[in-house]
Amino acid sequence: MLGGVTVPAAVTIARIREEAIALAGKLDAHWAPDATFTVNVLADLRAQGWLLRVDRRGISAMPPLANVLPVAEEKNRIRAAHLIERDAQLRQPSVRKFIMDMERRRPHRGEWHSIFSLMRDGRQLAALAQKYAELPLGHRADALRGLVDPYVQVVKPGAACEHTGLILLDIWRYFRHTWTTTYQSTPGRKMFFLIRDRAAQNHPIIGIGALGSAVVQLSVRDEWIGWTAPRLIATLRENPSVAWARWLDRSLRTLIDDVLISDFIKHGDIRRAEITTPTGDVVERLREISKKERATHHLYPDRGQHKKASALGKTIDWREQALTHLFRSKRAKALADLLEARERLQEAGFRRPVAADLKKVLKTSQGTRAVQTVLRRIKAGNVGIHMMDITVCGAIAPYNHLIGGKLVSLLMASPDVIRAYNHRYRKASSVIASSIAGESVQRKPHLVLFGTTSLYGAGASQYNRVRMAADVAGGRPGDTLEFKELGRTVGYGSYHFSTATMDAIEPVVRRLQRGRPVNSIFGEGVNPKLRKVRGALDIVGLPSDLLLQHGSPRIVYAVPVASNFRDVLLGRSKNPTYILPDASIATEGIANFWRDRWLARRIERGDVIDSVASHALTYPITHGARVSLPELPEEAETLFSGVAAQAFERTSSRADAEVST
Repeated sequence: MLGGVTVPAAVTIARIREEAIALAGKLDAHWAPDATFTVNVLADLRAQGWLLRVDRRGISAMPPLANVLPVAEEKNRIRAAHLIERDAQLRQPSVRKFIMDMERRRPHRGEWHSIFSLMRDGRQLAALAQKYAELPLGHRADALRGLVDPYVQVVKPGAACEHTGLILLDIWRYFRHTWTTTYQSTPGRKMFFLIRDRAAQNHPIIGIGALGSAVVQLSVRDEWIGWTAPRLIATLRENPSVAWARWLDRSLRTLIDDVLISDFIKHGDIRRAEITTPTGDVVERLREISKKERATHHLYPDRGQHKKASALGKTIDWREQALTHLFRSKRAKALADLLEARERLQEAGFRRPVAADLKKVLKTSQGTRAVQTVLRRIKAGNVGIHMMDITVCGAIAPYNHLIGGKLVSLLMASPDVIRAYNHRYRKASSVIASSIAGESVQRKPHLVLFGTTSLYGAGASQYNRVRMAADVAGGRPGDTLEFKELGRTVGYGSYHFSTATMDAIEPVVRRLQRGRPVNSIFGEGVNPKLRKVRGALDIVGLPSDLLLQHGSPRIVYAVPVASNFRDVLLGRSKNPTYILPDASIATEGIANFWRDRWLARRIERGDVIDSVASHALTYPITHGARVSLPELPEEAETLFSGVAAQAFERTSSRADAEVST
């Protein structure tokens, strides 16, 4: 029941959002936004496989139960849930126009080309593969360069493909639309890559990849790196050396020096002597300033100024940015935390950066809390500079049948990608650090670690068993390039809430308090979407902790590309020791390894050859790398019926059986 109006028990997922508007019109204006948002949430839950029941008492909901469905059914459930939002995106007129424009032929250097010119004809590839399969296995790998010869191409803004004239970013975007998940822009640093095949005409696309700013908080990864306080404290206690003492002293001094304080001193908020010898009083004053400035920012967010600061290629007055309410709040809080850490270290007896004083620190709870503060700030500064997440990685047809996904995975961790990233951001100003310092802060990037996750929490992944000895690609004997499985995420987040629901959130979150605590401004806080959803769910009385558990945990992987990556990420070293050499020999070595490890035997299988051959470029084109645009039906799947409902009826039955057992 919503405001005395019963939600129908059998309506379509598409129409229920429209009916929410009509429903809201029947309610008091105060409750209309809540009703619209609530019905959108229910539609999303149903689309994600939640079991919903409606009776006179109201609506009951049961989330997907982990480890109940068979692996194949669970993967189908997750895929179907993603496809709902993906297909909704592909139904947008602007997206459909983009797809059709890419498939339209246009002249380039005397020839006609379209996106189809960059798809490998499966029949030709299959015929060639059968020919190479007849060679003795020991001589096959070297010859297979004539079948697939990959290289990495960086997608640069405005750059065009020399073979077809198509814009590289458009090429990347087209093939990204073939993914199960939606294509959307994300804040922070990002780079796009095409993996191409010089063995065929026009150098067709083998696969695509992308880097994005690393997730800030990921417990299983942070524990493995050594970014958690218990792990670091244990390390220091095992080896309380002078090197670690100097690291602690140097890190704290640098962190404090990187905060603009002149305005605080000018207004009498702090005195310079309190920086050197802080007290609890100055810490409390700074925390109060931070609180007041944050409240003022909520009332007057000044989005234009902050959007300008996060835009690429803009000349920014960083001092002006630092004096905004948002960054005065952040600077005051940062300085309060750091001065409190300095005070605690001094009280614990840390006077000089020597091993004896470090041992004193580690004997007190106040001292270890200070170390924790320093670690947290170091992590915040390095997570977006020296490590990146592989956000997109995969092969397209017909290369996917040849385990091309593992080739793309290895090449996304190659020196080509590392070099491109380090070059792209070598002179980039860090928005947050510059806004805290009041001047441009350019931190030279040393990309030493990649992170990524699987789409599914169980079953085979293209990252499984991806492990290559470094010496086959010119690296040192004993080193390996490997996708290391670290564990699983907790299956908590907001990806399962649709664009329609996010639109319905806006009038709800405005009532959180006077002003808006979430303005989607870079620097305001991590994951604004999650914070918005949580706030809106709490307002309408829905259990946010439960509904944010989407029930789709993912496998977490890490890919170290420097043997001393931990020292770089902790700020102990500025010079990475890379596993593979920065030379073309590394890329060629990766390709040779993939051909020998996977391709050479894959082409022996008749079913694989048949699958490859099925992706022909004859008209009408049904090639697997072509974007399959969904129809525009009048009605979609019903909210309380369909494949997802049947699956979760089975889930419910199994759960009941387990409980009774």
